[in-house]
Amino acid sequence: MATKRDYYDVLGVSRGANETEIKKAYRKLALKYHPDRNPGNKEAEEKFKEATEAYDCLVNPKKRSAYDEFGHAGVGAGSGFGGFDSSSFAGFEDIFGDLFGGIFGGGRAATRGRRTRRGSDLEYHLELNFEEAAFGKRVPLSLTREETCAECGGSGSRPGVGKTECPECRGEGQVRMSQGFFSLARTCPRCQGEGEIIKEPCRACRGRGRQRGERKIEVKVPAGVQTGSQLRITGEGEAGFNGGPRGDLYVAVAVRHHEVFSREGDDVLCEVRIRFAQTVLGDEVKVPTLDGEVRMHVPPGTQPGKVFRLKGRGIPRLAGSGRGDELVRVVVEVPTHLTREERSLLEQFDKMLAKGK
Repeated sequence: MATKRDYYDVLGVSRGANETEIKKAYRKLALKYHPDRNPGNKEAEEKFKEATEAYDCLVNPKKRSAYDEFGHAGVGAGSGFGGFDSSSFAGFEDIFGDLFGGIFGGGRAATRGRRTRRGSDLEYHLELNFEEAAFGKRVPLSLTREETCAECGGSGSRPGVGKTECPECRGEGQVRMSQGFFSLARTCPRCQGEGEIIKEPCRACRGRGRQRGERKIEVKVPAGVQTGSQLRITGEGEAGFNGGPRGDLYVAVAVRHHEVFSREGDDVLCEVRIRFAQTVLGDEVKVPTLDGEVRMHVPPGTQPGKVFRLKGRGIPRLAGSGRGDELVRVVVEVPTHLTREERSLLEQFDKMLAKGK
């Protein structure tokens, strides 16, 4: 026959532990080894029983005193303390109630009533052009989503016909089953905890309480969004159950490619092509921006690939004030076909440059 372990060692507490410490230690072990959390695990079941036996003894002042003086013999069969003491069971629900949601019966009546549930969230993929993403826009959307049934108001029952008591749980919303010295209460699988079932389903929604419907809304896209931005529209998801709140709508943004502009953070990037003579002599050149064409000064001796910064011509900042800049990269156009005269002049120019070195 296996030797019983010391009850204090089982709970991992000292012999001077108070009631609060004992309850705390037992709760930790019981939550770890409870059969509901370890289905089919015999070892966990034995540890749970061992911890429960130790708790039953040490939480009872009289049994604890006898155990401290005589050990297991003081609380075993024939000692007057044999068997499970139901007086200590009263504290079990306080130990487990917040975690198991009241599955331990005998202390608190089952909660009954319509169980509301939040509706599902929806996601919408929105494609914008570069300028729309930069400056924002009001966009009309058409959604197909679950709406509360207008005929039954979401109850699922035929108008004028109420629900009837659930025969499975007899209106309690929970069904009970015994497991050792525990009475376990679980949500009724037939009525889902409501205690009532639909007697005559609504003909419009067939008892679902919801119907598919179309919904048109307008979404304000803020300036500065980019591919990967996500907008949350509260309360525009699917209808809830039994009067529960709606879900939310998430709008995922994608920005189309632009022929001229690209983006880096809040800055706009573009290239401007100029002639070789303009880089040497300098000039005023036209540059495209999000606000229209502007003139930009190219100083004499500008090197190919030079990047100029146009302050405040970029993207409006999404989470702040002001705008980014526009970065303009100079690309020198190299002619591929020259006339004899152009070639002769270019050769003379090149010779002059060579003599000057």
